[in-house]
Amino acid sequence: MLLTAKQQITKNYDCIIIGSGLAGMTAANKLAKNGRAVLLLESHNKLGGFATWFKRKAGEHIFDVSLHGFPAGMKKTCRKYWNKEIADDIVPLRGVRFSNPQFNLDTDFTKEDYKRILIDELNCSEVSVNAFFTDLEQMNFYDAPNITNGEFFERYFPARNDVVRFLMEPIVYANGSTLDDPAITYGIVFSNFMQQGVYTYRGGTDVLIGKMKEELLKNHVDIKMHAKVEEIIIEEGVVKGVYLKGQRVLARSVLSNSNLLSTIYNLAGMANFSESYLGKASKVRLNSSSCQVYMGVRAGENLPFVGDLVFHSDDAEFSTNLLLSPKIGSQTFSMYYPESRPHLKNRYAIVSSSNSSFADWEKLSLDEYELQKKYLIERALMTIEKIIPGVRDKIDFVEAATPLTIKKYTNHLKGASFGTKFEGLEVSQTMQHEVAGLFHSGSVGIIMSGWLGAANYGVMQSYEVENYLN
Repeated sequence: MLLTAKQQITKNYDCIIIGSGLAGMTAANKLAKNGRAVLLLESHNKLGGFATWFKRKAGEHIFDVSLHGFPAGMKKTCRKYWNKEIADDIVPLRGVRFSNPQFNLDTDFTKEDYKRILIDELNCSEVSVNAFFTDLEQMNFYDAPNITNGEFFERYFPARNDVVRFLMEPIVYANGSTLDDPAITYGIVFSNFMQQGVYTYRGGTDVLIGKMKEELLKNHVDIKMHAKVEEIIIEEGVVKGVYLKGQRVLARSVLSNSNLLSTIYNLAGMANFSESYLGKASKVRLNSSSCQVYMGVRAGENLPFVGDLVFHSDDAEFSTNLLLSPKIGSQTFSMYYPESRPHLKNRYAIVSSSNSSFADWEKLSLDEYELQKKYLIERALMTIEKIIPGVRDKIDFVEAATPLTIKKYTNHLKGASFGTKFEGLEVSQTMQHEVAGLFHSGSVGIIMSGWLGAANYGVMQSYEVENYLN
């Protein structure tokens, strides 16, 4: 049942899920298919979390917020835990382009093509390349994080900044990973993409989330939007439900798809956790944020194919710190061609994304903030003009989003686009051992971030909820 904003909740539930990101939605669907009574609460006016979209100019322009690329495994996950119709509309991207001072390359983002480029175009040793991919394929998320990304690259490609850029840059944009993070946070995500290339959803995020919403309702999930939870009710170490606009809504379990640290400190409260657990939580680092520039192409105009994803940089060398620079030397362009949304009439859109630090935005005055947004927009327009000469004259709508925008609409602490760093995974997974019936799922530990990671983590935690309810 879809509950209106003013409608009172009159029943008790097996599980209340706070937040409708892909982890929360997938967990809700899995539990409901098992016959559980599930209530899904979302503070925003639409489902999806960061997997969202917006319309401008009376719906003439539609923009996806998240980068439109995920591993082929998303197809299997959606077929198994959603439905065949959703899975069948997950399709491969046609090509990925790199453009920077070190190299200009096109790839289909498969392991075979990456090996070819590393050996034939970047002149790496075939032995090193094969050993590198073998090491990647043997990584598991439960391995001890005993080597960093930087050390891992140095092992196989010493002093090759260009190779690191080719291997690392897409994953940095996908989940905010850095050279100082554990190598498994890179390796597992990269290996997933390397199976069959990069995929996207035909029809756009709005169509995908719409179909997921229909599936949730078909499986009798109660959904309430404009529903920001004020507090998780915990009595004598056991979850009892949540407070929603002053109303006490009861449930045998609660799964939070909110930010991990928000869940601990704001929703549940520190008094409900042990000192040792809080000590681990205090060491969890939030991941970086991002900026986007949304560019709508005028009706009737056409664009040449330049790749579905274009990683463009003016920086002479690769550095994960430079990717966060407010000077915006590096951007990723998601190109939306007519086949991206075939139900629309021959429409194109472009979304520029750049990694960003919340600290660079939070202390700006209003005037400074507007000036920096204008600079952000101008950098995007100037760069896409290099890629497609003349495109600027075809763009009739531009809008920018910053880390402050992300914080406003998602309630993510510091506008974190990718949740928490690696150490957040253990804290998330062990929350249920601290408070009976309280679970967390979402973008944690980098390997559980991105569309596929979030959905799969929702499935994993749904099993934990089931075990508890049984």
